[in-house]
Amino acid sequence: MLWGHRRDPKGFADALIEIDNTIPEIIRRMGDEDLLIFTADHGCDPTFKGTDHTREYIPLLCWHRGMTKAVNLGVRETYADIAATCAQWLGLDERFGATSFCDLLR
Repeated sequence: MLWGHRRDPKGFADALIEIDNTIPEIIRRMGDEDLLIFTADHGCDPTFKGTDHTREYIPLLCWHRGMTKAVNLGVRETYADIAATCAQWLGLDERFGATSFCDLLR
């Protein structure tokens, strides 16, 4: 909200750098059974005119200590696929009417 919606490319870039610089510490603190998911609720290009959302698709990046290769998760049918994946990762039966991509990550 502070940079994308306000059309502040420098602030947007600085925030991304701050997050990037924090990732090694996040990974260092993760346990063997933890799953890291980076995502967003919408896209918002800080160089586009106006203050509305500018993209339909969101980033979806996942990592855990057991990963041995990159996997293309494709374009998901629904945002709820993330919830279904978290549920499966935690051993829960609920899938929220969505499709888990947990098996792709193992």
